[in-house]
Amino acid sequence: MPVVDLLAPPLCVACRRPAKGQICGACLRRLPWLRGHRCPRCALPRHRAGCPAAGAAFDRAWAPLAYDGAARDLVRALKFRGALPVAGLMAAHMAANLPADLRAPPPGFALVPVPAHAGRRRRRGFDPAALLAAGLAARTGAALAPCLRRADRGRRQVGAGRVQRRSAGRFAATATAAPPRAAVLVDDVHTTGATLDACARALKAAGAEWVGAVTYVRTL
Repeated sequence: MPVVDLLAPPLCVACRRPAKGQICGACLRRLPWLRGHRCPRCALPRHRAGCPAAGAAFDRAWAPLAYDGAARDLVRALKFRGALPVAGLMAAHMAANLPADLRAPPPGFALVPVPAHAGRRRRRGFDPAALLAAGLAARTGAALAPCLRRADRGRRQVGAGRVQRRSAGRFAATATAAPPRAAVLVDDVHTTGATLDACARALKAAGAEWVGAVTYVRTL
């Protein structure tokens, strides 16, 4: 064991207790995996009043985990504490559980990270979605196509309600290059789908024919 581990044992990125790896056994066991049937359009296991993605521009959505418990802690560790190595763990969870149709989507597909606002990316020094997309590409062999940029003022999505998230101009994206014919958007959290919808509309306006969306967690 390295001396540094004896002096300062590694901490679980989720609960901050001593751990042998990035995540302790207790947090690993409490990851809220999403099992069973889910709507292929919105990734929810059930609808209260119709599919919320019925009018969305993306054609498919999926996430391996619910935004709860240890999975929520991992997302927050990456986004707000800058725990960059956790992006690899999250990408591994995504890659290991990808459904068959997203392992081999339509020909000519590529992964497109949901773009962060330029100012927020500079302050953080990294882009969470870009890290997840790179990790997923490395594990699946998919191509990367970072062809979107934010075109709004970068108002924070955290804490915003459904109506606020879907308000005009809250999140706007534009293509910076010709998109892949089939694009798979990659992000950390799927909440209302407004961000994914805006990105999918930008991709289709620029020529994409099919757009899927893969996130680490889905808000239920």
